[in-house]
Amino acid sequence: MKLFDVYPLYDINPIYGDDVWIYDKKGEKYLDLYGGHAVISIGHNCSEFTDALKNQIEKLVFYSNAVENDLQREFANQLGIVSGLKHHSLFLCNSGAEAVENALKLASFHTHKERIVAFKNGFHGRTSAAVAASDFELIKSDLNKQHHVDFVDLEDFEGLFATFDKEDVAACIIEPIQGVGGLDQPSEHFFKTIEKLCKENGSCLIVDEIQSGCGRTGRYFAHQHYDIRPDLITIAKGIGNGFPVGGVIIDNKIKARYGLLGTTYGGNHLACSAGISVLNVLSRLQLMDKIPELETHFRNRASKISSIKKVKGRGLMLGLEFDFEVSKLRENLLYKCNIFTGGSSNKKLLRILPPLTLQVKHIDQLFSSLEQLL
Repeated sequence: MKLFDVYPLYDINPIYGDDVWIYDKKGEKYLDLYGGHAVISIGHNCSEFTDALKNQIEKLVFYSNAVENDLQREFANQLGIVSGLKHHSLFLCNSGAEAVENALKLASFHTHKERIVAFKNGFHGRTSAAVAASDFELIKSDLNKQHHVDFVDLEDFEGLFATFDKEDVAACIIEPIQGVGGLDQPSEHFFKTIEKLCKENGSCLIVDEIQSGCGRTGRYFAHQHYDIRPDLITIAKGIGNGFPVGGVIIDNKIKARYGLLGTTYGGNHLACSAGISVLNVLSRLQLMDKIPELETHFRNRASKISSIKKVKGRGLMLGLEFDFEVSKLRENLLYKCNIFTGGSSNKKLLRILPPLTLQVKHIDQLFSSLEQLL
């Protein structure tokens, strides 16, 4: 049997990681400034993280959600403390797309409505409703297109008001910083207008923090820079540091009932051990506190390269926008300078999503390489 060929692959085969570094089977060492799509939060092969998984493997890997699991409660409690959302609830699943799917379903259950408001260049995953709410036509099948979704441009107040006038909006879903779409952000006024319209119309505000959460912007969640209170928050990627963990954080006005949601593997013992470990390391090393200084240094170095037209994003979810398409530059960074970076739907944008253990010297290595290549 062969693999189903849906991924264009770089000719690199990583076999070992250490903090911000990846080593391939040829012995080459790479600086990881992409973290596998913002997944690696506390660094590759973090000893506290790997020890937590090893210890749990020796006890119990999995049992179903039909029994008590103290690790789930511990994870939810610690996440509430670190994020400042102690009075919310947590539903655990396996991935970001699954988190979005469950959030959209909860919104429809809660409101008894069906329409979704989403945003141009937004991306929320590859399950059915998540794909429908993503502004990427190439990934949609006829099945996905049956969902009722209106797409609005960021900062298009008129379009936003018009879609809420339909009075059947179950949810408005938004990324505080767009990931795949190219690191655009709503203004505070636009974000607060969305929040106000959702409240006035009895709709749920879903904030997709799958890439921007887990401390990546200097606050645990990116929407916390805006003083916004969502009804539902989707989480994944960095919360598991490479182990599949997803979830929905749910405002207490949305009530649970048996059978409303379900999952086989979500919140399993290994997943909870991974999530608890990430929260412990994030707090112990005070990684969020260091991010503003790193962002400032990044922006200062970027300002010295004339072909960089704009720095987008916030914290350690950053993009360098050039005056040319960057696909060749990404390849040269990878094959000539041994640095992993990311792309986006904006072909002129280089995306930087490193582990939060990044240091100033690693930023300097990136910009010295860029100066050499350019």
